[in-house]
Amino acid sequence: MPTWSRPLKRARLGATALALATLLSSCQMPGTGGEFSEQAFQPSAKPFTLDNVSKNDKLAEIARSQHPRILGTYGGEYSDPKLERMVAKVVGRLTFDPDNPNQTYRITILDSPNVNAFALPGGYLYVTRGLLALATDSAELAAVLAHEMGHVTANHGIERQRKEAEEALAGQVVSDVLGGGNTDANAALVRGKLRLAQFSRNQELEADAIGIRTIGRAGFDPYAAARFLQAMAAYGNLRSVSGASDSSLDFLASHPNAPQRIDLAMRHARQFGQPGIGDTDREAFLKGIDGLLFGDKPEEGFIRGTTFLHPKLGIGFSVPDGFVIDNSAAAVTATGPGDTAIRFDGVAIDQSVALEDYLRSGWVAGLDPASVQAGTIGGRPGAFAKARADGWQFDVAVVRDGGQVYRLLTAAPATSAALEPAARAVSGSFHFLSASEKAALKPLRVRVVTVGGGDTAGTLAAQMTGVDRKLELFQVINGLSAGESVRPGDKVKIITDR
Repeated sequence: MPTWSRPLKRARLGATALALATLLSSCQMPGTGGEFSEQAFQPSAKPFTLDNVSKNDKLAEIARSQHPRILGTYGGEYSDPKLERMVAKVVGRLTFDPDNPNQTYRITILDSPNVNAFALPGGYLYVTRGLLALATDSAELAAVLAHEMGHVTANHGIERQRKEAEEALAGQVVSDVLGGGNTDANAALVRGKLRLAQFSRNQELEADAIGIRTIGRAGFDPYAAARFLQAMAAYGNLRSVSGASDSSLDFLASHPNAPQRIDLAMRHARQFGQPGIGDTDREAFLKGIDGLLFGDKPEEGFIRGTTFLHPKLGIGFSVPDGFVIDNSAAAVTATGPGDTAIRFDGVAIDQSVALEDYLRSGWVAGLDPASVQAGTIGGRPGAFAKARADGWQFDVAVVRDGGQVYRLLTAAPATSAALEPAARAVSGSFHFLSASEKAALKPLRVRVVTVGGGDTAGTLAAQMTGVDRKLELFQVINGLSAGESVRPGDKVKIITDR
């Protein structure tokens, strides 16, 4: 989408959305380099803490050489001096670990709503703003970072790098033999790379043990690791309101979160004493994250419930109730009941090309030429068509905005009656934003508020804007269990565009 201000974030699509991809014979979704391999990562060019990594560290040099890819995958660096100082303070306490006194670390905050953190050989740490929004105190942040430091301490990356090199060689052999034409074999290779890119279960458990030992000795609450693992499980059910659409870029994808793992984390913590020991440093943490961007950035568009709004492109549309929208690298997608899916994207098309001719130009697989007809969408020139392919039926709508053509593609199983109403609801809602509408759109942020005398979790959650399932989200980001009350004077997080 050459004329868009920047690519939208990449999403993992389900079976129905993959059917939409089959419809597009020449519209490929670009990869983002999201695999967790050493070759894909490098540290920040402007780290803000512990700038004393050895210049002769070859592993650090490898990490440094790939900086653009990691920033491209996770949306670049997130700059906020007070947030950086808070994170640096946490990292600083962790670096006094007697088990590894010579290891130093750099850390980069990534401008991504995905919840993730990872470390690279050479002592380079990364944490997303999405993870910072989810954590409830400094001890939980310390637990995540110490876990990643544990991978570095145990040299897990070296073994992973060796396995990835072997997989790359096998992949080249298959590619040479098959000529890239066997899609099943190629898909298997991709799955293999993702599998090897993750640390093994034993390595994860070893890093858990190292991390909990590290935070405990640093004076942090050792039970914070188990708390954050529980928060991650709850977060997994709230992906649609977090703005984080690509689950492969989340901590959950690379860090298996089984109940047994939480139990083991509790056992490690008990070696330091009973719950209630250690610092949480919650107040300093909340001061650091107050005002933190939550969810999508303005240049990527905003998801507000079942509506997608893009202030820079100046467009908006809604999907039917029951659909969940994902803002992705190549497109905006929405999945709904009955395996129905919707895809929105844009391409640059010469204005001399009629939209009906564009629909017939070959990019739509299984097009019914007789179904192509002109019309209007959002008051602008548009065109519509139908297609069928591989057991799916498709509705295609395109609308012109100067040299840009926006595409609304709806897919449903061949026997479904849901295609037409879903497609017409989306195209009928598509509109161009007025200047006042664009000006009124503000990004969501984490705001820290003090609980008043009459406040409850429900009343505080009701203050949140721009998100669904407000009470559940409020409970997750504040570490509250269902039904747990808030106390006057406590500080809590809410999500709002104010």
